[in-house]
Amino acid sequence: MANLGDKPLVWLKGEVKTPPFSKQARLEAGLLLRRLQQGQGLSLPHSRPMPAIGRQSHELRISDRDQTWRIVYHVAPDAIVILDVFSKKTQATPVQIVEVCQKRLAAYLRAISDKEYI
Repeated sequence: MANLGDKPLVWLKGEVKTPPFSKQARLEAGLLLRRLQQGQGLSLPHSRPMPAIGRQSHELRISDRDQTWRIVYHVAPDAIVILDVFSKKTQATPVQIVEVCQKRLAAYLRAISDKEYI
């Protein structure tokens, strides 16, 4: 159950699809996202920084039965923003994933800054 001080998760509507996690992987992802909402910092092996995407951007590593999932997120002052979820198939993060995450983060930051001046 969410506490009053917890940051909300922001799933960019229409942009990020929930993957077909196994039950165990779904529980692991939920637990790690919950810890982020509560303000806990995560590090390897669960999370690693993604400076190529932007400041305060990271990826969660979720091991599943026959694949490994990545949840790319940004720690904003007001929320945990989910930028993408994908199956990791190569050692390096694909360039197109990085570019999509950069665009989504920029759009989120623009939308937040616009709201601050309303």
